[in-house]
Amino acid sequence: MPGAEILAILMFAVTCGVLLLGFPVAFTLAGVPFAFAVIGYLVGVFDIRLLGVLPSRIFGVMSNEVLVAVPLFVFMGVMLERSRIAEQLLETMGIAFGRMRGGLGISVILVGAVLAASTGIVGATVVTMGLLSLPAMLRAGYDPKLATGIICSSGTLGQIIPPSIVLVLLGDILQGANTQAQLAKGNFAPEPVSVVDLFAGSFIPGLVLVVLYIGWVLTKAIIDPKSCPALVDAGGRPADFGKRVIKVLLPPATLIVLVLGSILAGVATPTESAAVGAVGALALSAAQNRFNLSMLREVMRATVQISSMVFVILLGASVFSLVFRGFGGDDYVGDVLKSMPGGAFGAMFVVMAVMFIMGFFLDFIEIIFVVVPIVGPILLQMDINPIWFGVMIAINLQTSFLTPPFGFALFYLRGVAPPDVTTMHIYRGIVPFVAIQILGLAVVAFWPELATWLPGVLFR
Repeated sequence: MPGAEILAILMFAVTCGVLLLGFPVAFTLAGVPFAFAVIGYLVGVFDIRLLGVLPSRIFGVMSNEVLVAVPLFVFMGVMLERSRIAEQLLETMGIAFGRMRGGLGISVILVGAVLAASTGIVGATVVTMGLLSLPAMLRAGYDPKLATGIICSSGTLGQIIPPSIVLVLLGDILQGANTQAQLAKGNFAPEPVSVVDLFAGSFIPGLVLVVLYIGWVLTKAIIDPKSCPALVDAGGRPADFGKRVIKVLLPPATLIVLVLGSILAGVATPTESAAVGAVGALALSAAQNRFNLSMLREVMRATVQISSMVFVILLGASVFSLVFRGFGGDDYVGDVLKSMPGGAFGAMFVVMAVMFIMGFFLDFIEIIFVVVPIVGPILLQMDINPIWFGVMIAINLQTSFLTPPFGFALFYLRGVAPPDVTTMHIYRGIVPFVAIQILGLAVVAFWPELATWLPGVLFR
């Protein structure tokens, strides 16, 4: 019905526009579709009885065991951020690599990767490393553009390296999308896609990004040595350096093995592992004499705030997807994607391009909850591997943290950077790393085995 399709497209555009104006995400995702549902009902192109499904959808979200992992992972990440584990890691890595050109930058990238595998919270990682490593890099003579680019990009690794809240949310949505796609194809016993599959699938691509980041720093050290000099005051390593490395690396490494290892080994679900991680983060904080009741209250308050935001947005997105489908918008999008030249790869390219552009203006959670439920079932009907599809989305969404004007990692760093580091330094510094993100996305696109090999070995 042409009128319904027009309203579906207009609803999508108005929702994005209202979000850009700064209105609360959850209320926008619910309010705009509700208004369009009323308009559609009045003009006779929408069945208002569809809204009666909302209570069961809300109950389904709140009773979803997989999503229980979200507040647990948030608690673990905030607790580890408060335990100042990053400070010790940066200091130790600085001693290890500081005497080589670009060594301090490599240290920041490696610490970002470790924090990603143990916390997964981008804001906390970027702010922490900005406070600790940016002054040290500037004192060492680093180009402010390179220094800020390294911090912002390495701080976003928590989006792709598991355990990641993005992968938990994405895995839950893809599970439903894959089931819907397989049923549409006549497969009434589809092979399930889980968060565990995405964790395993994103592990190698995450390491590929780490290697690409380090490769760029080493390249800068060769072609522009002044941009990333060695630490001027880097002396010899202390005699007990080996013991110090073990002491600093062992606690987070143990936590990573307990959380990620138990998931990949198949001995625990993501929710169970998240619970272990939360308890482990408490124990680690207590072992470092950082724990007290005041700190616990702050961590619990932050956990409730972040988790509430995620779930309220999820409930609002349920209204959006229901109304969009009620207008027949998913059929229209399906027809457009299936008519793209290049078949499934062409449709995938268009979706990735749209997500990349939306990342300039919208948060990753908004993109996940608005776009993926619409395009996911359509692309998966075209025989696209769901694990590869999910990893591609995760890498693409990681870029949304880095792209101006609304890249959140840029704002996090701007808030803690010294006055002599300008916003333009940060914007220009991130350009090479956005290009690296696109390169990483292309690498995984042309070699899907990077995402599908490990889940196949572990779970098939």
